Amino acid sequence: MCVTCGCSDGAETTLTHLDGAEHHHHLPDGRVITHTHAPHAPAHHPSPASPSSQPSVTVHLEQDLLAKNNLIAAQNRGWLKGRQILALNLVSSPGSGKTTLLTRTLRDLRPEMQLSVIEGDQATANDAHRIQETGSPVVQINTGTGCHLEAAMVERGLDALNPPLNSVVLIENVGNLVCPALFDLGEFAKVVILSVTEGEDKPIKYPHMFRASQVMILTKIDLLPYVQFDVEHCLAYARQVNPNLQIFQVSATTGTGLEDWYDWLRQAQQSIGKGMELIAKS
Repeated sequence: MCVTCGCSDGAETTLTHLDGAEHHHHLPDGRVITHTHAPHAPAHHPSPASPSSQPSVTVHLEQDLLAKNNLIAAQNRGWLKGRQILALNLVSSPGSGKTTLLTRTLRDLRPEMQLSVIEGDQATANDAHRIQETGSPVVQINTGTGCHLEAAMVERGLDALNPPLNSVVLIENVGNLVCPALFDLGEFAKVVILSVTEGEDKPIKYPHMFRASQVMILTKIDLLPYVQFDVEHCLAYARQVNPNLQIFQVSATTGTGLEDWYDWLRQAQQSIGKGMELIAKS
């Protein structure tokens, strides 16, 4: 079992490239893309440690796991930067409306941007099929019992997707506000999505995710008249955790606030093309 997130060791991970019909994609070197990723813990398990030494062992395993992930993430980042591709890691809890916002973004910006998607879920290709209906290229990654995407999975996803130069790759992570905060994928920025149907205290309940993100999108604001949600408290909590967080309030259903989000995306893509760092908060 993974000492960081509790995922089962050797969780089966399946990568599917959709091109009109679901099928198993083969990598250029002939390997089949249905595979088992490397176990989180070493294959050879040492003898059980005494209770007093166990915390030290756990810390070392966590450090090894994250160090390996960060190395591949750095390689992903260099690959993306060399091709002037903007990659964003979309994170949220399940049911936040992440896929609805994503498909609306794809439809609205497709005429002016080349957009493609890496879709992460534990099971099914339901969301990938929704994305495919927008006309955007998509690769589905199913993590099995894994609760987050890792840099190696995204590396394989990019290889299968082969996004064009000067384009945008949107990575929809597995719905989870805990583990994805720890795992760098090589993205330009994490975008955390929170809906008004959730508690306004989410930023202080899951501070690591909101601290690791550069953008927060508050979604489903068209439902505010029908739910008990204090927007001002939510925004105050978010800024308490991360004072530099760029925040957008949107409705993917009505379109309210989406233009501000789209403007940020346009500027982020331009900054990638110019080799600049993340856009400063306006």
